[in-house]
Amino acid sequence: QVQFVESGGGLVQPGGSLRLTCTASGFTFNEPTMAWYRQTPLGRVLIASISGLSTMTDYLDSVKGRFTISRDNAKRTVSLQMNSLKPEDTAIYYCNKKYRDESWNYWGQGTQVTVSS
Repeated sequence: QVQFVESGGGLVQPGGSLRLTCTASGFTFNEPTMAWYRQTPLGRVLIASISGLSTMTDYLDSVKGRFTISRDNAKRTVSLQMNSLKPEDTAIYYCNKKYRDESWNYWGQGTQVTVSS
């Protein structure tokens, strides 16, 4: 069964850093483009994605230059390094495939990121 387990969130002051990690199972991991999303009052927003062999990455404009997505296909993990955090980055962060398929029926519990002084 498809499963995503996110970790690494926490409370951090503005300007601080966090590294999120997602471990995935239940599908062939090295093929699909993976993504990180965050839940906001406006809905779940895609903030970063990375292709199967890490050759292409893409970011939401508001996180470009501050966040870096990476993956380790051997460990079945996708990570998000978040630097220069701002209060508006506060959200629950999730990982999943970028393109909708059956995996979108199996969202993880997410990891809470709170940026506050």
